[in-house]
Amino acid sequence: MRYLYIGIAGLIIVIAVAAVQQGGKGMVYNKLTPEEERVIIHKGTELSFTGKYLDNKDAGTYACKRCGASLYRSSDKFDSHCGWPSFDDEIPGAVKRIPDADGQRTEIICANCGAHLGHVFAGEGLTKKNIRHCVNSISLVFVPAAKAGEKEKQQIKKAYFAGGCFWGVEYWFKQTPGVVVVHSGYMGGNVKHPTYEQVCTGKTGHAETVEVEYDPAKVSYEDLAKLFFEIHDSTQKNRQGPDIGGQYRSAIFYVDDQQKETANRLIEQLRKKGLDVATTVERAGDFWRAEEYHQDYYGKTGGQPYCHLRVKRF
Repeated sequence: MRYLYIGIAGLIIVIAVAAVQQGGKGMVYNKLTPEEERVIIHKGTELSFTGKYLDNKDAGTYACKRCGASLYRSSDKFDSHCGWPSFDDEIPGAVKRIPDADGQRTEIICANCGAHLGHVFAGEGLTKKNIRHCVNSISLVFVPAAKAGEKEKQQIKKAYFAGGCFWGVEYWFKQTPGVVVVHSGYMGGNVKHPTYEQVCTGKTGHAETVEVEYDPAKVSYEDLAKLFFEIHDSTQKNRQGPDIGGQYRSAIFYVDDQQKETANRLIEQLRKKGLDVATTVERAGDFWRAEEYHQDYYGKTGGQPYCHLRVKRF
C-alpha cells in the first residue's frame, strides 16, 4: 500500500551566447544581465506592456532564458490584454507549479533549472482550456520555427513501461542520461481520462505506466528496456512487492515493430536465464497523464523507491 503526500522537460534548444555561467549539478546556464537576474533568479516582475514578446505572433517555440529548455509553443499563446505574454498550455513536463507562501497565487518555474517565469491562473474563461500562464518576456527566448526546425522534434522518441508503482519506475528512468522527460500515467485500460481513484479499483484495466521521452542519439530503446527489467521483478503477475492488483502488472507498451521485437527478444533472454517472465508486450494505446501530485513524486518528497531496486540481469 502507498501513502500519498499532498511538472516535454521540453526539448533542449541550445541558445548561442558568448558567455555562460556554471549551474548546479553540472548544468551550464546562460549568463544573465542584472535585470534578468532580478526577475529570473530573485522572482521579480517586469513592467506590464513592456515585454519583448507581448505582441509576438510569429510561429516558433519559447525557451527558458536561463537554460534553453523549451517551455511554450506559439500555438498556445493568446492575447489576454493583461500586459504580459499569456499561454493556455505548456510543453508537457516543462513547467513546475509552486504555491506562493501567502496562498494567493501559484508561481511557475522552469522544470529544468528553476528559473522564475511568472504565475499561472485558472478559471478566467479566456480560452477553452481555462488556464493562463502569465509569463515575463525577460524570462524567455523566442526560437522561430524556421530556426528550431522539425529535426530536433523528430529526434525525440517515446517508450512506455509499466512495472508496479509508477513513482519508482519514473524515479529510475529520470536518472538515465539521454532521457528528456518522464511522465507518470495510465495505459492499457478502457476508460477515458481515468482518475487515480478509478484506476486503483482495478476495474478500468489500466496499468500504472510511465511515458519516457528520450533522445535515441544518446540512449537506445534496448538500454531503456533493459533498465526496465532490472528495476522491477518481472516474474510477479498483477503485483509488484506490496502493491497488488492488475494496475501494478508488468507490461511493455510498444509504439512500433522495432520496440516490439526488442521487448520480446529481451524477455526470451531472461527466460533462458531461468526467469519465468510475466511481462506482457502490448501495442501502446492512449496514455493518460496522472494527476500532478504523482509527477516526480520522489523528487518532491525526497524519498526513495520502496520496491524498485536495480538488480543486474543483462
